[in-house]
Amino acid sequence: MLDRSQARQGHSHAEALRDTVRFASELEALGYHRFWVSEHHSVPGVAGSAPTVLAAAVASATSDIRVGTGGVMLPNHQPLVVAEQFGVLDALFPGRIDMGLGRSVGFTGGIRRALGRDKDAAEDYAGQVAELLGYVQGTQRAHPGVHAIPAEGARVAPFILATGAGAGVAADLGLPLVIAAVRGEDAMLASIERYRARFRPSAWSPHPYVVVSTAVAVAESTERARRLLMPEAWALTQARTRGVFPPQRSPGEVAALPMNDRERGLFEEAMTGQLHGTEPEVERQLSGLVERSGADEILVTMSTFDPAAKLDSYRRLAGIAAPRPA
Repeated sequence: MLDRSQARQGHSHAEALRDTVRFASELEALGYHRFWVSEHHSVPGVAGSAPTVLAAAVASATSDIRVGTGGVMLPNHQPLVVAEQFGVLDALFPGRIDMGLGRSVGFTGGIRRALGRDKDAAEDYAGQVAELLGYVQGTQRAHPGVHAIPAEGARVAPFILATGAGAGVAADLGLPLVIAAVRGEDAMLASIERYRARFRPSAWSPHPYVVVSTAVAVAESTERARRLLMPEAWALTQARTRGVFPPQRSPGEVAALPMNDRERGLFEEAMTGQLHGTEPEVERQLSGLVERSGADEILVTMSTFDPAAKLDSYRRLAGIAAPRPA
């Protein structure tokens, strides 16, 4: 599960971060395998700006679930610093840390300047990832004599988020791939096929490993499940039309909001392609997605306004995914 620490109308960013930590503990009790947090800078409505710090809080509040980032946007940072941060996480929570790495750079000129980066910062993403992995393995040669302490020998598990050229980087470096149908499912499936064909075995992974990311909402009825998706769809619509990602509103408020034609089109587009329904409906949808993609794992990204409804959806989903008695 990926949690972006999205704020809710009438609630603070600080509450959103505390909600993330609490939710991780709840999902661990439901048997989920991974809990990841994300990196967003200067986005009102999204509190997750420091993923390695938040990952430490999540790991402290849990015992067994794997904790990681989905992801650290590597072009925003120096590979040495990222390696050191994950080295600290692994030292404190050995064998539980996932190092998800993304290719995005700050999305406005102001954010990039504040980060000390420019639009071209992601052009050498492959080199940045290789340098970072070199610090973990103790093999990096870009800066002779420099060691990422305590990262050398850390048992972190690296993943590449497939934005831009990410799928090719994952294949060339022999790393697991995390991918979503951002440009449609056909484009996603084509990227997965190219990744598998191009994959080079490595010390990190002997074979291709694909994690497909999607929203999944489960409720007692199809319509109730669909309503769970509405708060985030509206926030995404606002981001694309007004340049802001506002705190989530309740489904009832969203349904009552006036939308012009462009907003309505973007809202319906954001609602399309998300998996939702009752348990039997979602089980069929998930089975179809796994069959079409050959996914090794599904990374669930669903967020909604009501924490109780959100937890209920994940509880129902855990029941679908639980192994069946022989």
